Amino acid sequence: MPYRIIPLATGQVYHVFNRGVAKMPVFDDRRDYNRFLETIYYYQFQGPKPQFSQLNRFKDFEYEKNKRIVEIICYCLMPNHYHFMLRQLEEKGISEFINKVSNSYTKYFNTRHERVGPLFQGQFKAVRVESDEQLIHLSRYIHLNPIASYLVKNLRDYPWSSYVSYLELQEDKICNKEVVISLFKNSKRYEQFVLDQVDYARKLELIKHKLLE
Repeated sequence: MPYRIIPLATGQVYHVFNRGVAKMPVFDDRRDYNRFLETIYYYQFQGPKPQFSQLNRFKDFEYEKNKRIVEIICYCLMPNHYHFMLRQLEEKGISEFINKVSNSYTKYFNTRHERVGPLFQGQFKAVRVESDEQLIHLSRYIHLNPIASYLVKNLRDYPWSSYVSYLELQEDKICNKEVVISLFKNSKRYEQFVLDQVDYARKLELIKHKLLE
């Protein structure tokens, strides 16, 4: 893993993202998405603990009592990439979290799909969030990904992000939505805030594709 020139600071919030090698899909079906979600839930807790693949042998392992090394504020899994908003709670927590998640999921994916080699493209990217305004706009950007890419017509129908938990439509033990929701009157106001930018997000995605052609 390449050395990160600017270390990630404990207590700070970051937009963390990466994509598949050569933009290849990293999630093929529901089983893959669910496995990744289970993996990120598991590795946000401090070790030591068994590898996730061995977890069925350690049914009594109470890892939830361990401290978290990162706080997952929101997330979105797309067919060939992922987005997180993470707060680092322990020194090198984000790097440890992403590395363990990537290694565990890559081993699972390669075994299941009979492939070899890296799955994700090099070192993950991380951009620091410097204000509450940036935080809420970033959460909106992350949650708009599925509709901007025309994967769904209604964001409520996309199951692989934290958006539906933000609207209190389903329980999500993975993330702490209150970091963002507390900056709004209620979850309904947050939904309005997100949906106000659907058309803009789609236009931006179209421009992005045209520039890359």
